[in-house]
Amino acid sequence: MNPLMDVAGLQARLADHRRTVLLDVRWALGDPHGYRHYLQEHLPGAVFVDLQTELAAPAVPERGRHPLPAAEDFEAGARRWGINDGDVVVAYDDSGNMAAARVWWMLRNAGLAEVYLLDGGLAAWRAAGLPLEAGPVVPEPGGVHLTNGKMPAIDAAAAVAWPDAGLLLDARAGERYRGEFEPIDPRAGHIPGAISAPTSENVDGNGRFLAAGALRRRFESLGVRDGVQVAVYCGSGVTAAHEVAALEIAGFPAALYPGSFSEWSNNPALPVATGAEPGRGSGWPGGTTPPGKGSVAL
Repeated sequence: MNPLMDVAGLQARLADHRRTVLLDVRWALGDPHGYRHYLQEHLPGAVFVDLQTELAAPAVPERGRHPLPAAEDFEAGARRWGINDGDVVVAYDDSGNMAAARVWWMLRNAGLAEVYLLDGGLAAWRAAGLPLEAGPVVPEPGGVHLTNGKMPAIDAAAAVAWPDAGLLLDARAGERYRGEFEPIDPRAGHIPGAISAPTSENVDGNGRFLAAGALRRRFESLGVRDGVQVAVYCGSGVTAAHEVAALEIAGFPAALYPGSFSEWSNNPALPVATGAEPGRGSGWPGGTTPPGKGSVAL
């Protein structure tokens, strides 16, 4: 299913009064004021979703900075947002859907069939000259019934061996992958064997996803092929969901590693590679390279 809905498509749905739940997921690393931004302006009828408290359980080192919440907690949140069984949900943010992709993935994983990202997010709606409103929206509670496990996902144990049989993509910025800069996690670098595939390269300068063909060529240049198993991680499992969506647009299914590097780097038993290369080879437990140039094992 195409994970995107464009502004014209959403505008038509709203004009026809077709049942549509709008979710505003304003969040960015280093900007804790998402709700304040939402109150200033948002799409008409959009409900604010707090990524830190509603799309994640409390952070613990062994599960990373944004662990997935318990299924029952997530269902309760979806009902607070006014979602009912069979609803069409459209999520957006103001950062190229880097945050909104989290709720897209989680709702799809929970069994909701029609969940979309508004391509271009708030910026695209604003650029079209469409109305915005201010203040909170408190919807009538919904009664949606959610499940779990409908989207492929892996854990740290699977990530250790994944590069031996498939492709593990690191969706963070290149400098974090190479270990040149790490603003928040305890160790710098990447999971050995992972390939750098920054999420920022999935979108154009306006925050819209690249066309399917362009995305397919991008991922093929990284080694993605039909029949090759692909998994994605990032810092804490948020922007990696954006890459899963981009891969889906390109026609490639992919698994998400929800714990991502924040979970991995907190486990001293797991090695971390640095440098521009995947840093995986023979002679080290699990197939990773021994400590030395291009890798660090702690």
